[in-house]
Amino acid sequence: MRPDGQSIAYLKTPGSATGPGVLWLSGFKSDMAGTKAAALDAWARERGRAYTRFDYFGHGRSSGTFAEGTVSRWLDDALAVLDQITEGPQVLVGSSMGGWIATLVALRRPARIAGLVLIAPATDFTEELIWKNLPEAARRDIMDRGGWLRPSAYDPEPYPITRALIEDGRRHLILGAQVGVRAPVRVLQGMADPDVPWQHAMRLVERIESPDVVVELVKHGDHRLSTPADIGRLTAMVEELCASGG
Repeated sequence: MRPDGQSIAYLKTPGSATGPGVLWLSGFKSDMAGTKAAALDAWARERGRAYTRFDYFGHGRSSGTFAEGTVSRWLDDALAVLDQITEGPQVLVGSSMGGWIATLVALRRPARIAGLVLIAPATDFTEELIWKNLPEAARRDIMDRGGWLRPSAYDPEPYPITRALIEDGRRHLILGAQVGVRAPVRVLQGMADPDVPWQHAMRLVERIESPDVVVELVKHGDHRLSTPADIGRLTAMVEELCASGG
């Protein structure tokens, strides 16, 4: 339960293996029941690895209305789960928006972070991938009417893009300077991703201060990166960072 009475739904798989736990951070309008999150749960159970996944405010089984969410709110949710639900060092696994949130968490809790695995990281997406690509009419709706409905390739219902989301997102932009993450980082990125172009992901890679950053590009990979082969790549990255952080 959050201080304002809202609740965060989470699932925690205890582990007996030595080394860090794993914390999953979902993408925009996604939740902890997704293919990659569930696959990581199966992987963690097989290896006795502690694993936690959760739904942000307004997502999945958590309380709240999606349209009222902001990057600040979702970041606060992630920090609350890290601080209150997990123990010890964690490998953060962030997908799409979750990659941005995971990076922001790592900047705020460096002592708790054993590593980052970022899947198509949508860093600064509210500004760089949404606002800068909107037609002028949509921008006017957002600023004058408070929101605009953006068609989605992943949901029959459009996503609300609110003025609050855009303006709050500007408080958390990090691509304009060096990103002070010093933990090991692994990035899995599809080169056929229509939502987070691989060149955008590389902007984050170039700015991360850690010397231990490895990128795996999947030539025909889309945004979801949920094929069996992609899941294998993902779990191998998580396995590596858990072993090196143990």
